[in-house]
Amino acid sequence: MNCISYKKGYKYQLTETYRLKIGIRPLQHILTTYIDLTPIGWLIVRKGYAWDGPSGPTIDTLNFMRGSLVHDALYQLIRQGFLKKEHREPIDKLLKEICLADGMSKLRASWVYNAVRIGGESAADPANKKKVIKAP
Repeated sequence: MNCISYKKGYKYQLTETYRLKIGIRPLQHILTTYIDLTPIGWLIVRKGYAWDGPSGPTIDTLNFMRGSLVHDALYQLIRQGFLKKEHREPIDKLLKEICLADGMSKLRASWVYNAVRIGGESAADPANKKKVIKAP
């Protein structure tokens, strides 16, 4: 029998590869199917990467999308064991910086930062990897 394997929980998908120089620099190049993080801090998220956008009680606005992409990709690297949990706070700060750079108000960006600091730990937990589902 032919079956498919898939994961639920994604709303958005990149149509072009995205690159950003960040302050997180792993000792060795991290290379996954869709995400690279180089030792000099280049984050590369490849075309086709899917993510769920801004999480929590919020609105998916244009000034939140790039930050949510970067944040989700980096949290995924924590869940997969490529980055340590100690990187979570710098990743959360990066989310706030990107949102501010993209025109989000200081008040909302602070709210976003505090929300991920308070409620984001489980999203970085390896136990919360998206499960593979097989059908039929």
